[in-house]
Formats: sequence, C-alpha cells, structure tokens
Amino acid sequence: MHRSFAGARGAFLVSCLLVVGCTATPSAPSAPAAPSASQAAIEPLPAATPTLPDTGPSASPSAEPSPSGDPAKPTFPTFDASKFSNGSNITNAWLPLQPGRRWIEDGVTIEEGERIPHKIVFTVTNLTKRIEGIPTVVAYIEDWADGQLVEKEIAFYAQDDDGAVWYFGEHPEEYEDGEFVQAPTWIAGIAEAKPGIKVFADPSAQTQALYQGWAPKVDWNDYGRLDEHEDKDCVTAGCFSDVFRIAESSDEEPGIFQLKSYAKDVGEIRTGARGGGDSQEDLALKSKALLSGAALAKIDQLARDMETHAYKISKDVYGQTEKMQ
Repeated sequence: MHRSFAGARGAFLVSCLLVVGCTATPSAPSAPAAPSASQAAIEPLPAATPTLPDTGPSASPSAEPSPSGDPAKPTFPTFDASKFSNGSNITNAWLPLQPGRRWIEDGVTIEEGERIPHKIVFTVTNLTKRIEGIPTVVAYIEDWADGQLVEKEIAFYAQDDDGAVWYFGEHPEEYEDGEFVQAPTWIAGIAEAKPGIKVFADPSAQTQALYQGWAPKVDWNDYGRLDEHEDKDCVTAGCFSDVFRIAESSDEEPGIFQLKSYAKDVGEIRTGARGGGDSQEDLALKSKALLSGAALAKIDQLARDMETHAYKISKDVYGQTEKMQ
C-alpha cells in the first residue's frame, strides 16, 4: 500500500523492505547532496488477483461494477488513451497538480509501537513525460524519517477529459543509512503494468473500489474507494471545507487502509490509518506553497537527475520510456 501523496510505497522505510519481483539493481552512489525539495525557496499559495479488463473505448473513467457485485471488491477503470486530449493540464479540484505546487505533510509513523518522526515533501515539477502516448505531469517526492531521507521518487499523473486524475507509474529509490537499496519501478504499458485512477472529478462518485495502478512485476496493486465526506477538517496548515476521504488498500493487505483526505482547491491534507498493520502513518498538511524561478528549476533538476539514474538501473522498465521534456 502506498504512503501519503500518491506515488510512494505504502510501508514507510526505516529498514530495507524487499519487494517481490523487483529488477536487480547494481550498486549506486549514496543519496546525493543536492538541495532537497524542502530546502527550496517558496512563495505562499493563495488561500484557499483479478482478471485484467478490456481496455476498449469508454465515454467515462467509471469502472464497470465489480463482478461480485461488491463495491468494496476492487476493479479496473477502463483506460482509453484518446480521452486525454490535454492530459498534462491537471485542474482536478481535489488534486490540482499545476507546476510549482508543493505540499509538506508531517507527523509520525508507528512501527511496532515506536513513534518515528515522518515527513513527506511533494512537489509538482515543470516537466512532462509521455507514457502510453499521453503527456503526464512529473512529481518529485521526498520521504524523510527521523531526519533521514529514506525514499525519493518521480511519479507520473495525467487528467482525462472527464476530470479524473490517473496514475501512470513511478520510479522510487529507497535508501538505508544513506545508501541506495533498490528501485521497484513500474510504468504503465511496460511489463503488463496499467494506469489507474487516483481521484475522480467528483470524489462522491468513487463508491466502487478502483485500482490506482497495476504492476505485477513489483506487486503494485493499490486501490481506493470513497470513505467519507466532511464539511470541515483542520490541520496544521489551517481549516479546510469540503473534504473527501478515500480509503486505500492493496491486494496484499485486505482490511488494512490508509485514509487520504483531500480538500477542495487544496489537495491532500491528511493521512491516517485503519485496520492495523505493521506500519501506520499519522500525517497532516503542514504547509502548501508555490515554487517558481530558481526554486522550481532546482526541483526540475533533481527530477532529471533521478531520471538519469533510472535509465542506468532500470533498463528493462524505465529504459523503455521517452525522456522528460
């Protein structure tokens, strides 16, 4: 299951977590000393095992009902590349991913009863990457535990013509004691991987559990479903109205959920947990910002550096993709 901000592994990494089916990766340099996303200058934002589906044309991102008739049983949204006429323009009110937007969530991860300080820094770059013929938005994400960088990644999103935000893959690099460990990369269209939906244009319609992506090579099979609507939710960054909470799980963790809260015109503001599990996150939005100029250029360069490394260590997956633009 994935952690906060779509696109990173669900179990938070203090020690190496082995992912079934990962591509073997050669040794690589220690975590780079380049400026982190959380160190960039900012400007405040204005207030505010299922059967694979038939991927034929569809007029809507909505999934067919689950064959079992159970809305909690995950199914696949129908993907149609022709329905992404302007995929890199992500204006979804609950997950607005315009270049320069940055969110910082912090709190704790609870591991075997121990509370470990945890921070996620999610930044939308000014870059795009074509996947399945669609220009996707590139996000750069850092995952910090007890003051150490334990994971960083580049992740790829696009919006369909109905306003739903889809997830097209990720290249996460995991670290232990500052040393590179592995990179369980998956990209839609490669090695049987498929894109999935993160958030509908109207989250109240997300009553059927839907896969947010599908990558059997790295056992990536997260799914989400509407859990609750709240008129108001207050976090460190302020109080926000019109909040939808999505319950996320995975095929390997039935009954264990991450609870992601999205506020209208803001994005993700809270991550919680339900159902137990070895690792539970309790995170809240600390700040939101808009990067520009040199600050955004630094983030773009960090993403480009990750891509350069990805081409070296993930030749069978990432090596098959077009370069960012």
